[in-house]
Amino acid sequence: MKRLFFNFLILITLTFHCDLFSQSFIVNTIVIDPGHGGKDPGNLGTGRYKETEKDITLSVALKLGNLLKENIPTINIVYTREDDSYPTLLDRANLANSVEADLFISIHCDAFKSKSAYGSSSFVMGLDYTDENLRMAQKENSSIYLEENYEENYKGFDPKSIESIIALTLNQSVYMNQSILIAQKIQEQFKNRVKRKDRGVRQAPYFVTSRTLMPSVLVELGFLTNPDEEDFLRSEKGQSYMASAIYRAIKEYNNDLIKNSSKNVKNPILGNEKKQNNELKKINYPIFKVQIFSSNEKKKINSINGYNVSYHLDGNLYKFTIGNENDFESALKLQNLAQKNGFNDAFIIAFFNNKKISVDEANKIIDNE
Repeated sequence: MKRLFFNFLILITLTFHCDLFSQSFIVNTIVIDPGHGGKDPGNLGTGRYKETEKDITLSVALKLGNLLKENIPTINIVYTREDDSYPTLLDRANLANSVEADLFISIHCDAFKSKSAYGSSSFVMGLDYTDENLRMAQKENSSIYLEENYEENYKGFDPKSIESIIALTLNQSVYMNQSILIAQKIQEQFKNRVKRKDRGVRQAPYFVTSRTLMPSVLVELGFLTNPDEEDFLRSEKGQSYMASAIYRAIKEYNNDLIKNSSKNVKNPILGNEKKQNNELKKINYPIFKVQIFSSNEKKKINSINGYNVSYHLDGNLYKFTIGNENDFESALKLQNLAQKNGFNDAFIIAFFNNKKISVDEANKIIDNE
């Protein structure tokens, strides 16, 4: 009897230990995206070395993945490339979506006409971007010109068009808070652990982070056009330090998600709980959409100038909408964007538990939560 009881205690202890271990990392799948590759070298740096941006981003990405695998065996690491290949921007985003990743990290190196520019920065999608950030995004997005049939694949997206750029900001708005959180963690690690100049968390319309259906950040490790930073980022020590900083940031980000989930923070979007963000939101609280037009005929419209379009039947009319926002302020920004892009009659509507309600009702529900 004592032996049976002892075995039972061992079983309970092991089960409890396994449960704790399995819950210790709730970001289950991470997609690591080394920027550029293959026929796209990225920026060439100072020109003193044969290595270009594509080589450094790949090396840091693989080091980051190894750190995650060594220290968190249960995590699923997916690379957009593991060699000198060239996945398209669309391929990278589609891969992250297909594996239902919980986090997308795109790694790049910066360049500038002045050799004195230096420091690290992290970018998320958003509406509040400067002319400099817009310039950088247009330069990165222009890599689509290297792709075959890019006109067909990107359906009218023009990296030089302000209208196309604005349209990119619509997809990632629901993940803004999580994206900013991981970006802040990365910048803190760069500054405090690696002693790099902190150029901050910024907003910029990069295509690769606009199409991902999860929190996403594009990291600029430093300026290859600055000789000192180029030497540091080419070195084994520099690459290991930068990879370690991002790894530590991911661990801190995960710990914050655990704390928030234990406090029942609204819309945590954690691990396997996220199958589709729409499902999570419609259960918990209202969502806001922007209606751009209606028709008495059902039309299959995948996108309009970069906007993802959905529809619902209301009486005898099909109502076509964009967005899926969890607060009125985000919906208002989306409405303004839609109107600036030719949908002059666009207006905000709201849903709760799959039923249409008034915007006032939606705001009252949110205020009372």
